[in-house]
Order: sequence, then C-alpha cells, then structure tokens
Amino acid sequence: MTSRQPTSRGAHTVRIIGGQWKRTPLPVADKPGLRPTPDRVRETLFNWLGQDLNGWRCVDAFAGTGALGFEAASRGATQVLMLEQDAVLVAQLRAVQLRLGAHAVTVQRGEGVAALKGLAPASVDLVFLDPPFDANLYDSALRACAPALAAQGTVYLEAPEVWDDARLAPWGLQVHRYLKAGAVHAHLLHRLP
Repeated sequence: MTSRQPTSRGAHTVRIIGGQWKRTPLPVADKPGLRPTPDRVRETLFNWLGQDLNGWRCVDAFAGTGALGFEAASRGATQVLMLEQDAVLVAQLRAVQLRLGAHAVTVQRGEGVAALKGLAPASVDLVFLDPPFDANLYDSALRACAPALAAQGTVYLEAPEVWDDARLAPWGLQVHRYLKAGAVHAHLLHRLP
C-alpha cells in the first residue's frame, strides 16, 4: 500500500512527483483493490525511464487513480490512453484531466486487457500494467500488450511477486530493471533481442 495523505474531508490523495504538474494531488477513492503505485516506486520508475517522455505513446491499462498515466503526461508524453472499468474512477480521472488541461490524455471506460488487444501493432512506446493484485490478469495482460509494443517499447509491470525472464519469455519480454518495495514488485520489461 502506498502512503496516502489524508485531506480535510477524510479522503486520500497521492501526488504527481515530477514534470509540469509536480506536487499536484490526485484523489484516491476508497475502492477495493485500488492500490496507487507508491511514490518511491514511481520516482524510481521515472528515473529508469528518464525524466523526459516527450513524444512517447503510453497506455495505463488499469488506470485507477491515474498516478502512472498523469505522471507520464506531466513529463511530456504525447499520448496517454488511460483505461479504467469503474465508472466512479473514470469520472474522477476525467475531472483531473479537465482540471490539468491534460490534452495528451484520453480517458476510456473499459476493461484493460480487452482494450490492449484492440491496439494497433507496434503502436505504443510504454504500457503500464498495474492491475489489482488479486485479479489474476497478469498473463492475459502481457499477452495482449506484447504485440502493441513498438520495437524499442517498454512495459512497466507491478505485481505481488517477482516475474523472471523464463515467465516472460512466451511474450518475447525480459526484465530490464527490478525493484521490491514492501509488497510491490516493480519490473521494467523490454523486448527480447
């Protein structure tokens, strides 16, 4: 679980940690399975990726609070598709998008795996895969996103356990970077050479 900051109304927030919207709070709804990526993990992830994502095409397949997708847009990503199936969270994401004037962000209601399957081949530079830990979506999400990755594309995989190269090989992926922070296992994946 991430450290959430209480607000005056008892709700929680996380903050964008870099880019043009640095320190902007994002609301965290009290929903089962909603687990925003911890600040420390996001900071490490964007250090791995580089601070400037100018020109990148990104998909946040299980957007939730939008912390990963808004972080990418804040750092210059040209396109960020946020996928979320919960109507309340979709409304929250759209409200934040409007408040920020985040023109590079598209919020779409739908199931992440199905939407990933519909993406054009080699059309995405970065896919964020951070489904609810108990949803058992990892294999299907990796299978769905692999064809959509550009040649030099990257997948961020956040899971409750470590994924090694042998488990990722069926989708032509391998671990490039790895971090464990509490219950979170954060993986940066690249295509096999």
